[in-house]
Amino acid sequence: MISAGVDVGSAVVKMAIVETGDEGGERLIAGRSERIRRRDTHAVAQDLFTAMLRDAGLDAGGLGYVATTGEGETIPFRTGHFYGMTTHARGGLFLEPAARAIIDMGALHTRAVAMDERSKVLGYRMTSQCASGSGQFLENIARYLGVSLEEVGTLSLQADNPEVCSSICAVLAETDVINMVSRGITLPNILKGIHKSMAGRAVRLLVSLGKPPVVLVTGGLANDTGLVAAMREAAAEQKMAVEIRQHEQSMLAGAIGAALWGAFRARKLRRLKQRMAS
Repeated sequence: MISAGVDVGSAVVKMAIVETGDEGGERLIAGRSERIRRRDTHAVAQDLFTAMLRDAGLDAGGLGYVATTGEGETIPFRTGHFYGMTTHARGGLFLEPAARAIIDMGALHTRAVAMDERSKVLGYRMTSQCASGSGQFLENIARYLGVSLEEVGTLSLQADNPEVCSSICAVLAETDVINMVSRGITLPNILKGIHKSMAGRAVRLLVSLGKPPVVLVTGGLANDTGLVAAMREAAAEQKMAVEIRQHEQSMLAGAIGAALWGAFRARKLRRLKQRMAS
């Protein structure tokens, strides 16, 4: 069974193609992501889907299921849709079998999801504060500071005296950053301070979930090494016996999970038809 997953976020579309066997075994064949950047989401998804099929040497007719998640309910080429918590849990377990929770760092929110060894969702928590804990907030700050999102993590790791934003409000936090610049605070220390603020909220979500022992970071900020380092530091300050891990494909976790659940549903439908036919 070859299936595809499409994870439509507020800022980025992520896709994955996986191959699964009837008797077990799962393999990631291809994966891609593309920032939306004020373009039509359907057009971005279609172009990305075409490119990913080309990468995999497939055509759409060779797919057993195309599953969407996130904000992908209206993608025209989908077969079915799955809720984001279940897809991130499934994709997180695929990427890190020891994980018993994922923390999805998205453009508009952060959520933590606990799951068992079969990726069954056991509970979740989501940030209730405004956007200052989100990827969109971090992107706005990076733009103001004149650095790309790809540079943020490396710069944050160079900090020697970080200054944490005092406010949970995105607008007021941005004012804090403007004041820091005027006081001559260095870019690494500003960015590390923002990371520490975001990491503290993320770790509080994990505490409320019961401090799962192994956590995989997923979502659009999963590859931000500075943010992940700040989360590990925040967990250590809380004396939490938790490993916060990242994977090179962490951003694709939702899309991978959607593809895997799509394959599962396709098999169930196929067996149902076979029973009905017999």
